[in-house]
Amino acid sequence: MTASPRRIPDRLQSSLERSLKSWETLLLAVAVAIFVINSFSSPYFLDAWNLSDATFNFTEKAMIAFAMALLIIAGEIDLSVASIIALASTAMGAAVQLGVGTPGLVVIGLLVGVFCGAFNGVLVTRMGLPSIVVTIGTMSLFRGISYIVLGDQAYRGYPSDFSFFGQGYVYWVISFEVVLFACLALIYAVVLHKTNFGRAVYAIGNNPVGAEFSGIRVARVKFILFLLTGLMAGVAAICLTSRLGSTRPSIAFGWELEVVTMVVLGGVSILGGSGSIPGVVIAAFVMGLVTFGLGLLNVPGIVMSIVIGGLLIGVIALPRLWEKYRS
Repeated sequence: MTASPRRIPDRLQSSLERSLKSWETLLLAVAVAIFVINSFSSPYFLDAWNLSDATFNFTEKAMIAFAMALLIIAGEIDLSVASIIALASTAMGAAVQLGVGTPGLVVIGLLVGVFCGAFNGVLVTRMGLPSIVVTIGTMSLFRGISYIVLGDQAYRGYPSDFSFFGQGYVYWVISFEVVLFACLALIYAVVLHKTNFGRAVYAIGNNPVGAEFSGIRVARVKFILFLLTGLMAGVAAICLTSRLGSTRPSIAFGWELEVVTMVVLGGVSILGGSGSIPGVVIAAFVMGLVTFGLGLLNVPGIVMSIVIGGLLIGVIALPRLWEKYRS
């Protein structure tokens, strides 16, 4: 008598099917495909140190993308993040000229990021202004201050130990930035997917009025999200300034587009209400692999900008086109 094959329970089967059909699974397959293509396209791609260098293409932007993901899920957006980096870096550069050491520089970078995030949050949550309009305005404001302070000059002379944040390695080819990226990814994943605060973010993104009536303090949650986004921009400013070793007012120019693209590519709905941190993590690797692979092939930077813009349009348009096709 032959034993009958074990049947997978319907509940497990449906969970497996959902996982296989999820956006994250598709994105992971794309990342693997890009990795394979890059390995055949350039003989230098599989070098361990080159792969380590490739992480610098996305870790700093991904740190901001984690906070931006929560903000977009809640139905808001912050387009001033790159300008916050410029302002925080300028503040740190000015402090260096006054003899401030590494601990003080870190505190200044974080405080400037938090202050800028709070400024955006107050304008949106207290005054009721649209976040896209507010942050377009502060995008020009923050970077404009950097240009007024620096002009066409640059701040240099950062302490030698400050370089660890952007150039240091924890073990072999594993940089400090990669470790920080992994820790932040874990923290934001827990906050969004395992806490009441994360559930409140989803509720606000799906129905802010209903969330208010259910007892969620919508304005307070959104203000905290703007604070977190500013804080992450401050962290990115510390890492980027440390890696470059200098400050110019054009630092991180255009990063807001890449951060938003990373978030949307990771499956976060630009309309709010849905998305996941694992998707953003995979999207960060995808964008890092794409830009690093194109760089190894000596593709001009303007072409990379076209690719990033195309990705943003594509991931926003494809779901709508798919729904129209199905209907």
